[in-house]
Amino acid sequence: MSKLPEFDAVLFDCDGVLVDSEPITNGVLRDMLEELGWTLTPAECMRIFVGKAVKDEVALIESRTGQRITEDWMARFRERRNEGLVQRVQAIDGAVQAAAQLYAAFAGRIACASGADRFKVELQMDKCGLMPYFKGRIFSGHEMPRSKPAPDVYLAAAAALGVPASRCAVVEDTVTGVTAGVAAGATVFGYSPPEAGHDAPEALRKAGAARIFTNMADLPGLLAAPTHP
Repeated sequence: MSKLPEFDAVLFDCDGVLVDSEPITNGVLRDMLEELGWTLTPAECMRIFVGKAVKDEVALIESRTGQRITEDWMARFRERRNEGLVQRVQAIDGAVQAAAQLYAAFAGRIACASGADRFKVELQMDKCGLMPYFKGRIFSGHEMPRSKPAPDVYLAAAAALGVPASRCAVVEDTVTGVTAGVAAGATVFGYSPPEAGHDAPEALRKAGAARIFTNMADLPGLLAAPTHP
């Protein structure tokens, strides 16, 4: 596989792009919100929270439940979420193979830039066989001044790889993430398969994705093709 000169690195989101974790995480969140008195369907919970860090949505949760969200509640959420992920999380179909191909094609210049906390990202990478391609190049929005949709985590990943963000391809599946990649100055590839947990192609395009694709196995080939035919 040959790559376009315009790209010197590939930066991946994690949840919904590399690992199929969103239904698990949002299922736990939905259950815990119901315990607080806010009842949502799984689809509604996905629509409201997908692509966002729960810690950044505390004000919304408090306004809908009338209850204070404490650090103890957040700790219980993370514990229940992690238990679900350990039991059930799997790689997105084609993600491990795509990561392996791109790791080789870009001489190791690939990274994961996630809005999630580092423990969660690394747990999922280990569980799904992705760590060999991302070890030492995992970046968490929780460790940045601002979370997505701000570009901080993508700018940090690009800087660590020694590549200008403008020469990075970003792979995202949510409007929040696409917005972050575009704000960083990268070219964003929007992953939007028909399964629940991913924003619609039209929404990703409106947010600034340069290309939409539906199968992760296609990504290496797309990075060798012009983004603007």
